[in-house]
Amino acid sequence: MSRQRGPGKPAKKYSQAARLHNVIRLLEARYGASVGELAEECQVDRRTIYRDLQAISEAGYPLIREDSGDGRTLYRFLIGFKKVPPITFSLSELMTLYLCRGQLGFLRGTPFQEDLEAIFERIRSSLPPRSVAHLERIAEAGSPRFQGIRDYTEKKEMLEKLRHALLYQYRCTIRYAPAKRMPEDYVFDPYVLLFFQNSLYLGGYAHNRRALRLFLIDRMQNVEVHTERFEIPEDFRTEDLTGSAFGLVDEEPMSVRVRFLPEVAHLIRERIWHPSQHLEAQDDGSVLLSFEAGGEKEILAWLYSFLPHLEVIAPEKLRSAFYGGLRKALNEPQRQA
Repeated sequence: MSRQRGPGKPAKKYSQAARLHNVIRLLEARYGASVGELAEECQVDRRTIYRDLQAISEAGYPLIREDSGDGRTLYRFLIGFKKVPPITFSLSELMTLYLCRGQLGFLRGTPFQEDLEAIFERIRSSLPPRSVAHLERIAEAGSPRFQGIRDYTEKKEMLEKLRHALLYQYRCTIRYAPAKRMPEDYVFDPYVLLFFQNSLYLGGYAHNRRALRLFLIDRMQNVEVHTERFEIPEDFRTEDLTGSAFGLVDEEPMSVRVRFLPEVAHLIRERIWHPSQHLEAQDDGSVLLSFEAGGEKEILAWLYSFLPHLEVIAPEKLRSAFYGGLRKALNEPQRQA
């Protein structure tokens, strides 16, 4: 109920823009405010304030709602939020942005693709057409030609929910179906979204397992976002999700040792394949790569991409799996021990 005005006191007349500005100012100045308090301050009804709060949220302000403990619902901005001044870019910085956009084709069908398009539409509207055309040509030349790219169109609604939960740190219930297993519900605190090999993964804390987990978005069947919020531990690092894995599968690490023949040795020297790697140049032009990592399947897939120019030396388990995979692909019988 709005406050009664005194006799002869005129009502405040706000344009919507002015009223929204006032609501934002009030929320920035306080830890939280209820709809009733905002309605009283602005001298409008509660329905108007609800519409204003929705407009503020849709405009991108990090608005959250919490129970005050006394039966009221308080609205506030995330701690640490403040208005961000307009951002400007140099031409070289814009070129980098366009090049990065060209690498994100695997976001097709996701709400993130729509966000990217909105960002670049703003950039295009602020640049001369000739500059835009030049930047687009550069980006097209740098765009990879993906094979086996995923299409997340069917997961778009679910990803929108996850984006909201990630931004505002809301707890979720996720229905997840691992490969060749029945689906299971997980109470989950989403911490990060990872991009790996053209796929999206959600990382966070699974209360059912009392441990950190990584979920492949493709295998999620449903997401329910709760009103309960969580805090990410201050000591959390993304590396905690993957450990010493070669990719994302955190298994018991093994001492890998592979010799790459001269035909591909330069490719091995040009990249960092694992933080623990050690390279040894050989007299014949080959290179010996050693590292400590887990994730046998991911390591094998990587090794097969260099066939036939390599030799798996250690460990024996990996060596056996590598040659066993070759024989299976050639439909050759396994050797008897």
